[in-house]
Amino acid sequence: MFFRRKKENSTPPQWLIVGLGNPGLKYQFNRHNAGYLCIDVLSKRLKVTVGNVKFRSLTAACDIAGVPCLLMKPTTFMNESGRAVRAAAQAFDIPPERVLVLTDDISFDAGVLRIRRKGSDGGQKGLRSIAAHLDTEEYPRIKLGVGKKPTPQASTADWVLSDFFPEEKEDLRDACERACEAIEWIVQGDIDGAMGKFTQ
Repeated sequence: MFFRRKKENSTPPQWLIVGLGNPGLKYQFNRHNAGYLCIDVLSKRLKVTVGNVKFRSLTAACDIAGVPCLLMKPTTFMNESGRAVRAAAQAFDIPPERVLVLTDDISFDAGVLRIRRKGSDGGQKGLRSIAAHLDTEEYPRIKLGVGKKPTPQASTADWVLSDFFPEEKEDLRDACERACEAIEWIVQGDIDGAMGKFTQ
């Protein structure tokens, strides 16, 4: 692994790594919080604490494969995630192509991983907010499958705010571990390689 803790007083981040979710214990293991959960896995690998309050987020500075990065868990609630992302991107002059968003996706079973260089929000309101505040949909994202709705008629809102089933949690954790490896490739400029190796 190329992860290491970020030293104090080092250079500003070159990448934002943003995990989407909702703050608060009641949402902790919701499907909608897959991005938060992935940041938790990443922070453990990095041995950093995502606890600094800045940019309407919980944050941690770190190095990934020698690249200075800022981990973020926006505390704005999902639908306003773009406010936090824009504030950090503007503060460090980070362009959209270096804002990597980790998000849930109900199009796929739990454990499935998709990496995209850009794309539409697909109905995910956190992605929609980020696109609105960055004024572009051209930012990379890692989509974490969280399970399809049990029936087409089932409420999407109720489904994403439901907790993972116990058997799904291990699948999600495996996807998060693979996402962490993909992030190494992406921040080093090889998103195509990451898409080929880690996208299922």
